[in-house]
Amino acid sequence: EPDPDYDPEAFLALYGSTGCTAYIGMMEVGKVTGDDTVVVSAAAGATGSAAAQIAKIAGARVIGIAGGEEKCRWLTEEVGLDGAIDHRHDDVAQKLRELAPKRVDLFFDNVGGELLDTVLGRLALHARVVLCGHIASYLDDADQPAVGPSNYVQLIQQRATMTGFLAFDEVPRFPEIGERLRAWHTAGDIVVRTQRFE
Repeated sequence: EPDPDYDPEAFLALYGSTGCTAYIGMMEVGKVTGDDTVVVSAAAGATGSAAAQIAKIAGARVIGIAGGEEKCRWLTEEVGLDGAIDHRHDDVAQKLRELAPKRVDLFFDNVGGELLDTVLGRLALHARVVLCGHIASYLDDADQPAVGPSNYVQLIQQRATMTGFLAFDEVPRFPEIGERLRAWHTAGDIVVRTQRFE
């Protein structure tokens, strides 16, 4: 019998592939811990906001990078992140020095390009970089290859790792992970914001 309390809109926003991607990337690929300083790019987006909140549940210090003052305010005031960087108006490198004085242990990247390079410059020793998406190249000229990280030498100097993943490799586990996300959402540990179009 269907659960009368099941929220299909929240399923689309969190309990389904979006949230499962965030969970797998943050918990299993990134192996977030309570001792980590975590940075999430596109942190006000569907996957980024879920990943950032999962890191908070794990006890990490979390900084989100987003575009615009309103998104950054939402991340700190409603989502409860420890800091937010507006990549449109802030000097991202400077803000990272301020907000992550002990450097970045885990970077969950949805953007790539120049932003990835900037955060690579702030990695801590034995940091982990999780590559989830590449928004920076979505709108680029299709004839031009995506810009790769030129700052990759930081991975060597900091003995860091960079790992790409596709959550669809774990589709059979989505129902189990989705129920965990649903429990956190029901408990108020994860905030979801949706936009509905008729």
